[in-house]
Amino acid sequence: MKKWIGMLLLLLMALSVAGCNKEPKPEDRFTAYVKEWNDQNFEKMYDYLSEEAQEKISKGEFTDRYEKIYGDLEIENLKVDFKAPEEVEEKDGMVEFPFHVKMDSLAGEIAFDHTAVLKKEERDDAKNWFVNWDTTFIFPQLEEGDKISLPTTPAKRGDIVDKNGAGLAVTGKVTEIGIIPGEMGDDEEKIIKKVSDLLGLSEDQIKKALSASWVQPEHFVPLKKIPGDANDVLEKATAIPSVNNRTVEARVYPLGEAAAHLIGYVGPITAEELEKAGGGYQSSDVIGKRGLEQVFEKKLKGENGAKIVINKEDGTEEVLAEKEVKDGEDVQLTIDAAVQNKIFKELKGEAGTAAALNPVSGETLALVSSPSFDPNVLSLGATAKDWEKLDKDKKKPLVTRFKNGYAPGSVMKPITTAIALEAGAVDWNKTYDIKGLSWQKDSSWGGYSVTRVSDTNGPVDLEKALVLSDNIFFARTALDLGKDQFAAGLKKFGFEEDIPDYAYPLEQSKIGDIDSDIALADSAYGQGQIEMNIVHLATAYTPIINKGNMIQPVLVKGEADGAVWKKGVMSEKTAADIQNALLKVVEDPKGTARGARIEGKRIAGKTGTAEIKAKQGEKGKENGFFVAYDTEKPDMLVAMMVEDVLDRGGSAPAVDRVKKVLEK
Repeated sequence: MKKWIGMLLLLLMALSVAGCNKEPKPEDRFTAYVKEWNDQNFEKMYDYLSEEAQEKISKGEFTDRYEKIYGDLEIENLKVDFKAPEEVEEKDGMVEFPFHVKMDSLAGEIAFDHTAVLKKEERDDAKNWFVNWDTTFIFPQLEEGDKISLPTTPAKRGDIVDKNGAGLAVTGKVTEIGIIPGEMGDDEEKIIKKVSDLLGLSEDQIKKALSASWVQPEHFVPLKKIPGDANDVLEKATAIPSVNNRTVEARVYPLGEAAAHLIGYVGPITAEELEKAGGGYQSSDVIGKRGLEQVFEKKLKGENGAKIVINKEDGTEEVLAEKEVKDGEDVQLTIDAAVQNKIFKELKGEAGTAAALNPVSGETLALVSSPSFDPNVLSLGATAKDWEKLDKDKKKPLVTRFKNGYAPGSVMKPITTAIALEAGAVDWNKTYDIKGLSWQKDSSWGGYSVTRVSDTNGPVDLEKALVLSDNIFFARTALDLGKDQFAAGLKKFGFEEDIPDYAYPLEQSKIGDIDSDIALADSAYGQGQIEMNIVHLATAYTPIINKGNMIQPVLVKGEADGAVWKKGVMSEKTAADIQNALLKVVEDPKGTARGARIEGKRIAGKTGTAEIKAKQGEKGKENGFFVAYDTEKPDMLVAMMVEDVLDRGGSAPAVDRVKKVLEK
């Protein structure tokens, strides 16, 4: 027994010695190094370097160099391939392994083959294999002392133009104001103070610009760009000693405030935007900040051209990768700049919004929000004072009103009319005997009642209800129709859904909760929880012109022109009958839109006043609406909302403005 135990111990000792004598394989060692490289664990990679390599570069320098190069060149999809050979040939304690590297960069793909030399070295009483690294492992052409440069060619941003090619957002000329420091003399502090007050920059901002490392006394130090027509600022600036100017290219907005909410503006990319963009941008780039500049950012931006160049010590260059510049694409809208400008000017700074459509083609001719801001100022760099002024303005010029939903008031009534007619809940001969200016279904309504403006003293039919805008008639019609049929009818008109493929994101028009007879009655004349955005409101009138089909509105020229969004929302007869009634809304001496009559034109339209208040009996805000078009030349339909019209004639401000637009 003892003999067997002794033999077993000898065997275990022999195996142990054999295990200790087993040396690491160079191919396994390099495989491990390649894994760390693919994972971009540069600190761990350094631990695999030979003593000779580590003497030439420290761990920090090694890590920083890889991180900077890979970061600056936007290296992605790094793939280092190494296949261990079946037989490894060792010579003088060294082995060679071929490997392949492939990666994507901002200048395109980079790929190369290279050979690694591994040396056997003893460290900490153990032998292992180490990579004889040098700079050619980064790129084979990169030798010690060489530098990498990255010349770029900025892509020209695409223009945004109107249907006729007129510029809405284009590359233009602006004025850049700056200081030549060598000309300041002993008045440096005074000059900085004057420039600070004039340009709205802090004195610290100016001093920081003047103290930049590249600045020389004779250099022009840029401080701020101003619009090309800001002559007053330019004159005052250049009157200050040492202040000069130059003309530079920048994004400009020819319509200024008139199209600011629609077009938006560009500005310098922020660190957060740069990170979110995930490539394709540099810290010096601009990016769309709002409006269609933001919506079409990818299309407009284009792709910068780039070269990765190794600058040799002898002055020669080697190009590693090159990507040609690709300019941004132009975007042509259906907007008519003249109509856009006209409507904005007619609003005269009032809080409101308007949409003008070609009701046959669906082209959006104008999309206006008022009041507004100057995109040329914001794009070139608004000061804190500029922003403060906009933020504190009670009319909220930064709010894009055409995007939002509003209670439409009585401009809802033609929609209710169509739904009720198609459902058979009303016809043109049906009357309600309505007396007085208020009505309630029964005592269950408590103190709540529906009110109207005009007392007709007798039966009211559908045409008269539209001409006089009788809330009580439509409330009773909706109750006869029922909430289910009413809601179903609204959905046929596109409520609770997005307008298909519309370029500018808009809030959906909402039905809300029709959970009571009161809510149903109010919804019929555009109160309750009903909300419509102005584009949908204009679109909802297009079936009246298109034999019952609701056109799909478009904002980009050539997209689905004349396409139908909702087919057969009303019959052809219903459409014709409603148009006749809307003609009388304007042409009848008692019609609520009689102020919109234009000599030589037959205008059809509907007025509306939406009350915004917490409960009946209170005095709240009122918004005035008007939707109208020329029946004999139906190439433009205008829907407008003007805020705060209480004690100003309700819809009258909107009627007056739309009339002036249609006159032209």
